[in-house]
Amino acid sequence: MARSQFRQAGAALGFAAVALAGVLAWTTHSSGSTATLVTAKGQFPIEVEVADTPSAREVGLMNRESLAEDSGMLFDFGAARPVDMWMKNTLIPLDMLFLDETGRVVRIGANAQPLSLDLIPSGGPVRYVLEINGGAAARFGAAPGDRLEHAIIPSRN
Repeated sequence: MARSQFRQAGAALGFAAVALAGVLAWTTHSSGSTATLVTAKGQFPIEVEVADTPSAREVGLMNRESLAEDSGMLFDFGAARPVDMWMKNTLIPLDMLFLDETGRVVRIGANAQPLSLDLIPSGGPVRYVLEINGGAAARFGAAPGDRLEHAIIPSRN
């Protein structure tokens, strides 16, 4: 292959990579953003990564050795349905807040054990699951009926 053909091929690959990154950024909210957990104790900002694609939901927080305080992952399943979560390849204990389509907490799975294959059921249809450090839900005073506010969760107004 001639040098000019290598340059053209390299330019085409570079353009394709930039275009793909742009499409992924536009179609998923996987980058960091802030959610607010509203409980009887107050309003708590939580930096979240959004898992809104099948592959992002499949990986979740697996293989991470730590999770910054007041941060987590917000799973969006696209529609309300019963959901089962697990801790396969997850190295840190997590609290799971199961949320309906309005962001209302319907169930909390507290202190899920790392590396467990036990299923953690939503207990009914949910659209979102917020995973945070184990014990954080209690620290925030989270309870069923509380709500999570985030750009991907439709406003209740």
